[in-house]
Amino acid sequence: MPLPEPAGWELTVAATNSVTPRMRRIELSSPALARFEYLPGQDIALAFSKDDGTSVRRRYTIRRFDRKRASLTIDVLMHGDGPGMRWAQSVRPGVSIDAIGPRGKITLVDNAEWHLFAGDATAVPGAFAMIETLPDDVPAHALLLVDGPEERQPFTANGALRTIAWRYEMSQPAESSGLVSAVAAADLPGGRGHAYLAGEVALVSALKTALLNRGWNADQISAKAYWNRGRANAGHGEPELRAS
Repeated sequence: MPLPEPAGWELTVAATNSVTPRMRRIELSSPALARFEYLPGQDIALAFSKDDGTSVRRRYTIRRFDRKRASLTIDVLMHGDGPGMRWAQSVRPGVSIDAIGPRGKITLVDNAEWHLFAGDATAVPGAFAMIETLPDDVPAHALLLVDGPEERQPFTANGALRTIAWRYEMSQPAESSGLVSAVAAADLPGGRGHAYLAGEVALVSALKTALLNRGWNADQISAKAYWNRGRANAGHGEPELRAS
């Protein structure tokens, strides 16, 4: 399926709430969104003004889209001190913001017999958005790294076909988080699976290596780094260093 073309949108904050202590949910609306098209897993880039009059963009996975309400929802992880986090922390309904979307090339692969999702807290919105759109009879399994039990988001599993395994201590270096070893040792289904890896640069690289070491082919892995520890993303919203 071809990817929808990105377009510019002027959106208005319709509602905000905290999903977990560190995950802020923001609903954005516009009558124009009635014609919005996207594929689960894609994101939208929001523009934030800087003190010098310039702007930077930050990209957020579309958690949900409601055509009847002409609104879309994003989840913003409250970590660091970047422009997106500061905006999400203080914004109130009625505030307008410019956006470009949909963006992103990682979406669900049609020919996979089952799906694996792994990453840190920034990967949670995309993983859940994609899992929720899969047919009920397609298995999906997620291993997700968050700060602690309080950051677990509710998810209605479908028996053995849907599993969410949480790992903690995101503050630890990626290699010692336990998530990589969990992916390396996970009891995964047979048949052709596809993996979606997202999060911090070093973590995504380590997760990809773990799957390759298990005998996965590179074309079975979709990897996307969202951020780089200790370094701000570039002005267009991407981390300056990429996952290998």
